[in-house]
Amino acid sequence: MINIKIFVFNAFAVNSFVLSDESGECVIIDPGCHSAQEKQILEEYVSSNNLTPVALINTHFHVDHILGNHFVCTKYNLQPTGHEESRLFWETAHEFGSVFGLSIDEVRKPAIFVNDGEILRFGNSQLEVRYTPGHANGSICLVNHAQKFIVAGDVLFYGSIGRTDLPTGDFDLLMDSIERKLFTLPDDYTVYPGHGPKTSIGFEKVSNPFIR
Repeated sequence: MINIKIFVFNAFAVNSFVLSDESGECVIIDPGCHSAQEKQILEEYVSSNNLTPVALINTHFHVDHILGNHFVCTKYNLQPTGHEESRLFWETAHEFGSVFGLSIDEVRKPAIFVNDGEILRFGNSQLEVRYTPGHANGSICLVNHAQKFIVAGDVLFYGSIGRTDLPTGDFDLLMDSIERKLFTLPDDYTVYPGHGPKTSIGFEKVSNPFIR
């Protein structure tokens, strides 16, 4: 069974995830840890629970979601996993960071690329990759069917959707991603977004004001 630990990191309140199971292996998703204190919090959680990080996964490469990539890669000898269509964002991360007043360590581009429908495994668990552009090229969601949850990045939020006014943002494409890749899942799937509280597919279908 997967244990889901959520940390809220950096000035943009990014939800960063550590998913672990009874094997002791874990994956770290969107490490937004920026300050020395935030990095220590993540490190102490992994250490105190005797976890072995085996993958670092980015749902997308907006700078607020990758601030801790260098730390995690260095500490646990990992390389980022992500979608190749995010290239623009890791290539311009320093520039984007300066616009938002964020300094960023060395930018680690992904060494492991994933595609829609691919299965990522750790311990006794697995996550299905769903390609969901619209907020940003290269955005992916991670679905676990056994426990009925989605790590959704900045695609779908409680009562909202990802913004589409940044480079490669496209409202119609985002809506298509939500409708075809997320809303085809059962209503009882829990959605863990990249910012803010969790929600569910069923709730967003009937309550989200952006849904047509």
